[in-house]
Amino acid sequence: MHSLSPARRRLAAGALLLALVLLLGGRHLMRAGTPTQTQSLAEASPIRAEAGPALVVHVVGAVRRPGLYRLPQRSRVADAVARAGGSTRKADLSLVNLAAPLADGIQVVVPVRVSATGPAGGQTGAGGSAPAGPVHLNSATLEQLDSLPGVGPVTAQKILDYRQQHGAFSSIDDLDAIPGIGPARLEQLRDVAAP
Repeated sequence: MHSLSPARRRLAAGALLLALVLLLGGRHLMRAGTPTQTQSLAEASPIRAEAGPALVVHVVGAVRRPGLYRLPQRSRVADAVARAGGSTRKADLSLVNLAAPLADGIQVVVPVRVSATGPAGGQTGAGGSAPAGPVHLNSATLEQLDSLPGVGPVTAQKILDYRQQHGAFSSIDDLDAIPGIGPARLEQLRDVAAP
């Protein structure tokens, strides 16, 4: 019987070793490609797929960093305020329902606290604080909506329900879709409410 020479044994062993290295290297490269792709997708979209599409909200008023923010579904007004750096010392958080759920496209307004000396020019309100501006339909609480002329607690709840089911109001005219608000009431609300 003829056996392999030492040179041929080394050559066969080298070829076997080279094949093993190529096989393991190929497997490693295939596995290494997948996490990199997954990682770049995760960096491009910080919201997890199971969380659903992200909400985009506009946070303004007495917050540290007003602007547009992307938040996960089921976020609350408190989450949007926190994302904007939190409220400033001038904020009046008693006028904001921090527990209210967010809807895509709404504006969260954190009002500035009114000074105890009253409005400029010495004018005083009759028995209560009137809102400093229009009530924003996309961020107003039940109580704020209830304060609108001709809107009671039942209609205010219908407005909240509509906002939750259909998203943000794009104009005051969207209120026409809510039972109990007709053309006359819609005209009343044009000066005191905003989307």
